[in-house]
Amino acid sequence: MNSQNVCLTVLLNYQVKSLQNSQVIMSRKFFDEMSKFSSFWPGKMRLLIEQNPANNELLETVTVKPEELPYELQIVSYQNLQPAVLLKNTSIVYTAVGHKHNTISQQCKLAGVPCIYISEYSLKARKQINNITTNNPIIRWRRNLWAENQERKQVKGIKLANGIQCNGTPTYDEYRQINSNAFLYFDNRVPDSLLAKYQEVEERTSYLCERDEPLRLCFSGRLIEMKGADHLIDIAQELKQLGVRFQMFIFGNGDLQETMQSRIAASELSDSVKMMGMLSFNTQLLPFVKKNVDLFVCCHRQSDPSCTYLETMSCGVPIIGYNNEAFAGVVQHSRTGWLIEMDRPKALAQKIAELDKNRQLIREQSFQALDFAKEHSFEKTYERRLRHIQETCYNFYGWQQHSFSLV
Repeated sequence: MNSQNVCLTVLLNYQVKSLQNSQVIMSRKFFDEMSKFSSFWPGKMRLLIEQNPANNELLETVTVKPEELPYELQIVSYQNLQPAVLLKNTSIVYTAVGHKHNTISQQCKLAGVPCIYISEYSLKARKQINNITTNNPIIRWRRNLWAENQERKQVKGIKLANGIQCNGTPTYDEYRQINSNAFLYFDNRVPDSLLAKYQEVEERTSYLCERDEPLRLCFSGRLIEMKGADHLIDIAQELKQLGVRFQMFIFGNGDLQETMQSRIAASELSDSVKMMGMLSFNTQLLPFVKKNVDLFVCCHRQSDPSCTYLETMSCGVPIIGYNNEAFAGVVQHSRTGWLIEMDRPKALAQKIAELDKNRQLIREQSFQALDFAKEHSFEKTYERRLRHIQETCYNFYGWQQHSFSLV
């Protein structure tokens, strides 16, 4: 089998918006990931993706021409996706876990095509999201019941699949018990070329330890309750009460933005807390964090495997955050960071105050964070993920390793 003839069909839980001029709007993060992913794949790649007419994307977006992409993009309805479309010229299907994808592994099995699932959100994480975003108790109960029923269907599909790739430890710990070909990875879109240099971390942490300057804190992401953005101002207020000299830079947009700005003004925190808006990830946000941030404050309430963790560590910046399952897994594997009990902003602020008095520990953790991120850069992570796909193909088709090399 010539590797150039191997077609990978991809289905993910992203959506795009199609414009009248045939161009497509997608998030910059998704565009970058797919472009890099396709550059590693030696054969053909098809992306089957749904449309989001609302285009209410809170993250940075990019407008592209489908014909100029390095892979085939086809807008479909997952709900009505026919096997003939799914399996057209396909050697292997690589699909996100989701309620619209539960039967894909069964379709692949019937057609004699291998299937690998990609999982991110555990049942616990999905329930956490429901509990945070749904005020009506009856609707919340119904949504959690639906999530439990969906999990049973999902487990059935995963059992039939030829493998599963798990973003973060929560789903890995669950699904490796039902699929023997489970693979753990940590999502990171930072390539080797954009990782912080040791010299950069040395200079920044020397400034931290050798000069009596305010501790520099940071948050980046959607400014919504699920991400704990509302607790950032609580933390800032407590730090002020504790007499900690600090600066807090908050990057991103979202529903809580205006409320947060009002609270900053009302609490007389304008000199310490800066709302920075949304910056370009590669050219603005990463350089700023690498040079100007000592500690990342992460109040994520739900256990989703946010790429924020590894991307922050790629800057040589350690993280203090709530002990959701996903972040706890990162701390366990990296031996870096500080876990605080969920929904306790005062306790988190008190720990920051403690660290402010032991800046050398922040310095040590900065280098440790970078070392872990280096082992999980975008390139290394996708090489390992593609090698997992490769080995799954070997086992399914019985190909010889020398005749089908992906990486």
